[in-house]
Amino acid sequence: MALAIFDLDNTLLAGDSDHRWGEFLCEQGLVEVENFQEKNDQFYADYQAGSLDMRAYLDFVLAPLAGKTRTDVRALQRQFIANCVEPMLLNKAFDLLNEHRVAGDILLMMTATHAVVAEPVAARLGFQYWLGSGVGLSGDCYTGQAEGVPCFQEGKVTHLAQWRAQHPEAAPPEDTWFYSDSHNDLPLLMEVGHPVAVDPDPTLLAHAETAGWPVMSLRD
Repeated sequence: MALAIFDLDNTLLAGDSDHRWGEFLCEQGLVEVENFQEKNDQFYADYQAGSLDMRAYLDFVLAPLAGKTRTDVRALQRQFIANCVEPMLLNKAFDLLNEHRVAGDILLMMTATHAVVAEPVAARLGFQYWLGSGVGLSGDCYTGQAEGVPCFQEGKVTHLAQWRAQHPEAAPPEDTWFYSDSHNDLPLLMEVGHPVAVDPDPTLLAHAETAGWPVMSLRD
């Protein structure tokens, strides 16, 4: 029984749910659109370039939720899934997930995306286990700030080690698969026995070809 780990954005989804969440906040009138959209786009460009300050981005994108209750945010999550995530779903992604389920593997979604987005998307994709960047809560209200080590770059290695400590039944690294599109995930890809580049960005594609890693596409 292997452990199969899946990145989310541009891997299992045909798009980036984190960046789309920023656009969704603009569409809902929860932010000052022009300034917020410009910053959201710049953060995404930084992510693609591998230079993103993840803590700064998380604090930026979570700030509009400050003071909102879990109930308030759940309503936004439902609308976001229906309007924004459903169009990003990929049939081949569901097929891949099912292949690992049929094989009896443990499935784990790992994403840098903050938990407000990651949790409902993980549920939509049928994951029992998922890890994402933490969000601050004070009682029943969101603080509008990030919490803990972001699940990003080397942070994914840290988060996985902590998760393994709580799940000793999970397969060791040599029996672990990790599917990702992004060069930002190279720290974890290099830690597992079965790294797979999925619709990879140019940097990851070049690395995968040099290292002899499998390259696949989940796009129709």
